[in-house]
Amino acid sequence: MSDRALLFLFSVCVVIASLAAAGWLLATGQAGSVDGLFLLLTSLLVALAFGLYLAFMIRRAMADSEAPATAQPAKASTAAQPKPQSKTAPAIQS
Repeated sequence: MSDRALLFLFSVCVVIASLAAAGWLLATGQAGSVDGLFLLLTSLLVALAFGLYLAFMIRRAMADSEAPATAQPAKASTAAQPKPQSKTAPAIQS
């Protein structure tokens, strides 16, 4: 299993666990206290952060799947061109 797949699955598990914790806090009425409110906000913030990371990973994977088809001709054309060599003027000492 690749590292991207493992990170994807871990992020999905964290989002589900965070949303489940937020639901549990609301269902049991613990979100009514100050401590419960901060726990609720923290779990929702963690879910948001990992959700944004998932969206970034999905967008990047979609871009990577489209990029090789269009990038190959451009890469081949730049590889065929020789690199210009820079010439420097000799240093004049007095």
